[in-house]
Amino acid sequence: MGELIADSLFLPALIIAALGFVVPRLLAQVLPEGVTPLMLNALLSTLILFLIVASFFVGLYLWQGMPFAQIMAPGWAENISFFGRLGLMSAIIWGPIMLLSVAALPRKWVNKTW
Repeated sequence: MGELIADSLFLPALIIAALGFVVPRLLAQVLPEGVTPLMLNALLSTLILFLIVASFFVGLYLWQGMPFAQIMAPGWAENISFFGRLGLMSAIIWGPIMLLSVAALPRKWVNKTW
């Protein structure tokens, strides 16, 4: 099971893609209907996914057996920069799915119309 999660690219990409679909849907449960909350949903989804995916990459490094002390050896700034870049690069996976998920939200509106 460890090989499927960390060594291959399929399962991590699938998890990241699923997060790109689920996060806007979960935020839509809390935010009201309307165009402005929809744009807020897109912004919050982007920020949340960036943080989740960057943390996901930290978890993958830990899963592979790298000690946390060794990850933190370069310092906070280097780690934030490195894992932040990984989070941004993974936007090629979660970005389009998140946009499609946000774009489909108005279909479920009851009180407002698009």
